[in-house]
Amino acid sequence: MSFFHALASPANAQFTPPATHTTRPSLQGSFGMAASTHWLATAIAQSVLERGGNAFDAAAAGAFVLHVVEPHLNGPAGDMTGVLTTAPTAAEPHPAPQIMMGQGDAPAGASVEAYKALGLDFVPGAGALAAAIPTSVDMWLNLLITHGSWELPDILAYAIHYAEHGHAILASATATIARVKDLFTEHWPSSADLWLTSDGQVPAPGTTVRNPEYAQVLRELAAASAPDSAGAEATSRAARIQAARDLWHTGRVAQTIAEFVKTPHRHADGGDYAGVITAADLARECSTFEAPASVEFRGYTVSKIGAWGQGPILLQALKILDGFPDDHLDPSSELGAHTILETLKLVLADRDVYYGDADTDATGRVLEYLLSDEYTAERRALITDTASAEFRPGTLPAELLSLLPGGSAFAPPLITADEWAQYAAAHAPGAGQGSGEPTMQTNDPAVQTAADGTHRGDTCHIDVVDRWGNAISATPSGGWLQSSPTVPGLGFCLGTRLQMTWLDESAPSALTPGKRPRTTLSPTLIQKDGQTVAVLGTPGGDQQDQWQLLLVLRLLVGEYEPQQAIDAPAFHTNAMPASFYPRTWDPASAVVEDRLGEAVIDGLRARGHRVTCAGDWALGRLSAITRDPATGDLQAAANPRGAQGYAAGR
Repeated sequence: MSFFHALASPANAQFTPPATHTTRPSLQGSFGMAASTHWLATAIAQSVLERGGNAFDAAAAGAFVLHVVEPHLNGPAGDMTGVLTTAPTAAEPHPAPQIMMGQGDAPAGASVEAYKALGLDFVPGAGALAAAIPTSVDMWLNLLITHGSWELPDILAYAIHYAEHGHAILASATATIARVKDLFTEHWPSSADLWLTSDGQVPAPGTTVRNPEYAQVLRELAAASAPDSAGAEATSRAARIQAARDLWHTGRVAQTIAEFVKTPHRHADGGDYAGVITAADLARECSTFEAPASVEFRGYTVSKIGAWGQGPILLQALKILDGFPDDHLDPSSELGAHTILETLKLVLADRDVYYGDADTDATGRVLEYLLSDEYTAERRALITDTASAEFRPGTLPAELLSLLPGGSAFAPPLITADEWAQYAAAHAPGAGQGSGEPTMQTNDPAVQTAADGTHRGDTCHIDVVDRWGNAISATPSGGWLQSSPTVPGLGFCLGTRLQMTWLDESAPSALTPGKRPRTTLSPTLIQKDGQTVAVLGTPGGDQQDQWQLLLVLRLLVGEYEPQQAIDAPAFHTNAMPASFYPRTWDPASAVVEDRLGEAVIDGLRARGHRVTCAGDWALGRLSAITRDPATGDLQAAANPRGAQGYAAGR
């Protein structure tokens, strides 16, 4: 029985009962649990716990393995965000949550003016112009310095093994390589050398693939921090890991990247450009620990990254839904699905108009208002019995509008997929190659490639809770193999997170040197009375907080156990400008799993939703770990879709 189910008495009759049988059991134990989007990362994280490492050691080891085994979904030059709490102690019985801010900002040469001078209207979805400063590795090293217990060589040994000796490549990875094979052979020869076979073919699923160049990068980091290296035994563990961190920023990796991007290469819009990132940009340590944004919902505290990313859309949605009766919150019913979809449209519109890495004080004040009871009530009143096809951001008071970059609400261009196709054909033949993370993700390898070249992948996720009560949820992403050409000698490519910025100075998320793009990476922490009771998250771009909302509602209100909640049918909306290139939107859309049921789907259509059925097991890659603070009992669950995500523990 889950912690949440134990709290609920009598049973909540307002929710559709959870399925009697699940694809897997919710794991139960008290020693430690791990869950991730790849079974190897989960196994590695659990092995670290078994060998005495804490949750932060385990998550870091698993994350470096994800760089190797999910290269089409993340890489070392990408980005990540995480949320964590340390174990309660007598001195600190209620440790404050911390955000791991591993999202790099824009290089000094990346500006609206500079990119428009190249004839661009959008930041391309692939190519070095879209590269923010790589911060994922820096953040993991920062975490190990601050909260870890293991030496870095021990953490990296797992990833070095798989990079050097190989792993069985996923079918979804080979499908991605197949989609961009021509791009590799015609324009990105260094990527062809790494990802195609010796005779220039796409590797078959299950083929053993190796990445010796990345293994060497990791060996260099391990050597820089080895306790038995010259003089290192006289330094602290933190200083040894800092030495590796310094090497990452200023050594061979940074110098090689800075030199490589000087050569123009093909971008997603069909043009050839050099990158703007420099050695000076790469030398900056961007990762930090921050306080989260949080709301109270049904007696629980839910914590997310701030409004420089999309995390607060989950908080806004929970605030709106908290004012409805329970029967409006059931994702498996017509009324619940409709209410949730309409809520999501409202909060996503606010995201696109008001979220961004603007002045810290301004961003905080705007978010405080967006989460206020007064504003929430105004937004809730807009939800009717029928589906809206409008883009409806809320209205801020004049004094808050004056704090925004343009002094007023930003108006993002609302471009449909058909309109984008016409634009691309007129502006850049071949545009769309190597485009970015999608607005709809499926788990069927047969449909990972769309006819228009849209990538049907997403990103990665890992959750770990240890026996002491340390807990972490993290979402690594970016730097996927189709992002930009592989950097020779390094075995990985740059990320493309800047595609999420607008080439419009009036936007809170405008491309601005030193400012972070508005990331979609958005893990979740839930607490009750100051104690951690759940960590959870998912890949999925714009869908991350949408799918997590369904999970949170089913856990906190619907009495579902974790695996029941993850297995339950999912849905989302695309009725917002996509965060990823080419930034299209689909008004009144609702993408659903067929298992939602004919009656519910027909009811949504009757209300005006434009429903797309994605398949029975198509949406979401959620994982979660729950913890009963009174007993230390744990439960863990992972997404069965795609037969890739797994939980482990005891």
